[in-house]
Amino acid sequence: MRFLKITPILLLLAVFLTSCSSVRVASDYDREADFNSYQTYAFFKPGIDKAEISDLDKKRILRAIESEMQAKGFTKSDNPDMLVSIFTKTNENINIYQNNMMGWGYGWGWHPWYWGSGYNTVSRTSEGTLYIDLIDAEDKELVWQGMGTAALAREVNKKQERINEIVQKILEKYPPGSDR
Repeated sequence: MRFLKITPILLLLAVFLTSCSSVRVASDYDREADFNSYQTYAFFKPGIDKAEISDLDKKRILRAIESEMQAKGFTKSDNPDMLVSIFTKTNENINIYQNNMMGWGYGWGWHPWYWGSGYNTVSRTSEGTLYIDLIDAEDKELVWQGMGTAALAREVNKKQERINEIVQKILEKYPPGSDR
């Protein structure tokens, strides 16, 4: 019987923990682009400079992208086939839980076992969206875009790990058709 009481709590906790670490990704691409022709890449500095995040976070993102691109067999080059740019957005979600339970007592007024008028709990989470744009270097046209949205890490020592996870999930979608 105790098992039946604990199981729903454990399931709820498992769902909560897995939902916090998830990364939602999507991608879009030019159906006429020949993705097999891209072998080299470089970062598109004008686009990266426009990203409204700290320089430290830009470095973290670029390191993660460089690692994933090399893992996919791309070579960084001064004369690239493809340019890589980023764009970011952040949202702050505020959740308010109100518990207006009145407690025990004899009605309105003074209560000998009164717990108070309830309590409110406020939680704030920051959610970021990272866009990775792959641009044909010759035509200067966007050929692929990946997007990943996830909760951001607050601790400095966890930021690189979280960014690596987000970038890895986004670039799993490149080249188109590779996620099938």
